[in-house]
This record gives sequence, C-alpha cells and structure tokens, in this order.
Amino acid sequence: MTFELPSSRDPHRYDDLLDLPHPQSSRHPRMDALARAAQFSPFAALTGYDDQVKEAARLTGRHVALSEGEQEALDAQLGLLQAHLADTPRPVVSVSFFVPDEKKAGGRYETVTGCVRRIDPVGRALVFYAENGVSSGRSIPLDAVSSITGELFDRLWPPED
Repeated sequence: MTFELPSSRDPHRYDDLLDLPHPQSSRHPRMDALARAAQFSPFAALTGYDDQVKEAARLTGRHVALSEGEQEALDAQLGLLQAHLADTPRPVVSVSFFVPDEKKAGGRYETVTGCVRRIDPVGRALVFYAENGVSSGRSIPLDAVSSITGELFDRLWPPED
C-alpha cells in the first residue's frame, strides 16, 4: 500500500477535513477563550522595566527662586496676612508653592485656596483650616511659597507708606 500526498498545487486538497468535528480530549476540559488568549500574551521579561521607562519620561519643572524684591514683597504680604488672621470672616487667600518631586530632580507648582489658620514661625509654615473649618488642614512651607493672592491684597496692597 502506498500513500500518496496531495499535490501542493491542488486548492482543494483539505476539503475532506472541513466538515469533521473539532477534536475533544477525554482527559482535559476545553480551555475558555480568555485563558487561551493569556497563553499568547506578551510577558515582562524585565520586571519593573516599564515603570522605569514611564518614570524617566515623566517631566518635572524647575523651582524658580524669587528675586530679593519679590521675596521682600512676599514677606510684606505675609505680615499683612498675619495682621488680619483674627478678622471675621477670615480672609481667603490662594497660595502658589513649589512641591519637590520625591523621585527625581525638580517638581511642580501647586495652588491652594482657603483660610489660613496661622503662620507658624518655628516650623516656618502656613497652616490652613481643614475643609470643615475646625481642625488643622494643609501645611505649606514658607520657603516653597512663590505668591499669595486674594481679596485682602486687592484691597490693601500695596501698603501705603
């Protein structure tokens, strides 16, 4: 008995297989589509590599130091704010400040708006009221502050000599 291979040029060489039922193992249940797809998904050969690439691509800004004149104006604004902390209602201010990045050089500027509870001279920080107005909220280092704005400064700034 000789076995003859179909000609490679015959376009209908596998037609007899088209109507056969899908083979089913008697020992192994059929794998669902999600588990089957997982076999062929890419894997991370280098653990943490994707995270390092994303971290390297993340941009940070530079901290811009205030000039001597800007620092003096900011100190005068802080003095004005300190003098009006006991006012009712308390003045609402917006403070822009630099937040250093924890992982790489640089950082970003943020702005917080709210009522300042106190200016801490020892810890050199602005302490805001929390959202409910009762307890202490966010604390911002004075050295990171780049500007302070608010209705208080619109009314009373610049101070008259």
